[in-house]
Amino acid sequence: VQLLESGGGLVQPGGSLRLSCAASESIFSLNSMAWYRQAPGKERELVALITNSDVTNYADSVKGRFTISKDNAKNIVSLQMNSLNPDDTAVYYCEGRQLRGSWMEFWGKGTLVTVSS
Repeated sequence: VQLLESGGGLVQPGGSLRLSCAASESIFSLNSMAWYRQAPGKERELVALITNSDVTNYADSVKGRFTISKDNAKNIVSLQMNSLNPDDTAVYYCEGRQLRGSWMEFWGKGTLVTVSS
């Protein structure tokens, strides 16, 4: 499965961005999809996750500000990000997991989000 992120860019503090992750095949076949981020000098961290039964989970730092959603018909997973602050600056990666006997992980190449005035 190939994943392609889009929607990153420069935004002022307090602003919003919507990231999208387009999959090359049906996301319904994936057990879960998630957004991770990696800020300069920091480890990659989980931001938000959605399962194939639409259960969601969020990092404490983004709860109430970010919303993950998916469109099975279009094979797209989105991350709506509101009330952005400079600490949200990072490269955001889309990830998908699928159980094929053992767990398989698929990653996009990432999209840069910069929050700055």
